[in-house]
Amino acid sequence: PPQFPGWKRSRRELLRCLEALLRWVLCREPLAGPAGPGWERFLRCCRREGLLPPAGEGCGATARLCLLLDDNFYYQSMRHELYQLARKYSLGFCQLFLECPLECCLQRNGLRSDPVPEQTIHLMARKIERPDPKKNAWEQNSLILRSSEYISEDNEQIINLLATALENPVRPNEEDTEQKEADRAICAASAVHQADQTCRRVVSQAMKDARDKNVPSSEMKSLAEELNKLKAGFLEDLRQGKTVKPQYSDLATSVTSSFQHQAANVVNKYILK
Repeated sequence: PPQFPGWKRSRRELLRCLEALLRWVLCREPLAGPAGPGWERFLRCCRREGLLPPAGEGCGATARLCLLLDDNFYYQSMRHELYQLARKYSLGFCQLFLECPLECCLQRNGLRSDPVPEQTIHLMARKIERPDPKKNAWEQNSLILRSSEYISEDNEQIINLLATALENPVRPNEEDTEQKEADRAICAASAVHQADQTCRRVVSQAMKDARDKNVPSSEMKSLAEELNKLKAGFLEDLRQGKTVKPQYSDLATSVTSSFQHQAANVVNKYILK
């Protein structure tokens, strides 16, 4: 069975394609990427944009090269993978984050010929992680603009951002602290994932307790919605670093106990009606 979901495999394949292009441009290595249709699509796209000569011709690009990756990159960890690639080859790196209110996103989505489900946009709005230069030194070269309020001065800010990135490539030998930050981010994501699994079990048990206490079926849906909303808020607090007040030496036990207590309070409202 595949190790990762389809979108994760595609993202990793794109990173391999991108690195193959960089090695061809910077190291004059043969242009060889991962096997599969993704590599062929990548090559066609590069030729269409003038990054590669027509098939069969040699010689790499000599001009200054700017690669723009247009994607949601809603987790910082996704963007950090690209930063690591820039660091590996001493390239400039910057981030342009286009901030857009949820209402505006929904409105624009409605104008698409093939709109995505609205719940997907709501989910993305909850999950997306803005650049945080104060927390992550590797995100220092970031610019946040409101895409719903375009002004001509934005163009100058973007040009300055790109120029700064080109003139200040990331140095491979000075980023031990960045790796530590990345490791901490991975540990935090793992902790939230474990808490999510625990909270799901607590919600499932709470629903069973409510059924056993003969909570009317007409109210079970409302109870489920309230518990899931509680779970979402609880996990978001963990994601944002709002730690649970430890009641036990083991943080995981404290997290479980805290959510169980909150879920029990919700269930009791329905049982004691």
